[in-house]
Amino acid sequence: MEASWLVVLLRTGVQVLAFPVYLLWYLGLWGPFCKKAFPHIMAWVAVTYNEKMSAKKKELFSNLKDFAGPSGALTLLEIGAGSGSNFEFYPAGCRLICNDNNDNFSKFLDKSLSQNPHLQLERRVIAPAEDLLQIPNASVDVVVCTLVLCSVESTDRVLNEVLRVLRPGGAFYFMEHVAGAPFSWSLFWQQIYDPVWQILFDGCHLARETWRDLEKAGFLELKLWHTHAPLEWHPTRPHIIGYGVK
Repeated sequence: MEASWLVVLLRTGVQVLAFPVYLLWYLGLWGPFCKKAFPHIMAWVAVTYNEKMSAKKKELFSNLKDFAGPSGALTLLEIGAGSGSNFEFYPAGCRLICNDNNDNFSKFLDKSLSQNPHLQLERRVIAPAEDLLQIPNASVDVVVCTLVLCSVESTDRVLNEVLRVLRPGGAFYFMEHVAGAPFSWSLFWQQIYDPVWQILFDGCHLARETWRDLEKAGFLELKLWHTHAPLEWHPTRPHIIGYGVK
């Protein structure tokens, strides 16, 4: 996406205002601080996000049981489980494998698990989403990923791992904020804030066209919808929601 002169000018202004953060990042101090602070921020954000997106999450996850294995049990891997904000939407008896690359989320995850006794935790995997080698091939029924693909290093590698761990006929569920439509105000502000946003929020990209990666990933069936989330901050409103079947 080519930025206009006005976007470049405003982006530079935002970067100048964020100079102290850039300095801490350059000195190697911002990253460790962000890793510790980010789980606290996301645990707070998740409460508001769930209030706004509850109906969409219920609709998205309404057919999870359809992908249960032959035994009737549902084994679900959540990538970037974070504070466990999706747990309340999972069906009773669901066997959970929780992945995150930031172990500082653990206390928030434990709290969420205690509040959702209808779920059974199988294991935790602390690793990047691009490297889930601890999880065997074709071993899970469902993979879930919400507000995660915006911050991974390689969306393609994550989706390759998703397809590897899913059993044939399994499904990948996603809910992600993405780039706004061309020439929209959302995209305009996304392009301005994106460089600083990535540093402030642990690598989160505001303007990724994640739907393109999903379309070429190789799912046998892909159900994907573009929508605008009822959120206060305009640049994070454009979303994609759906699931792909292996």
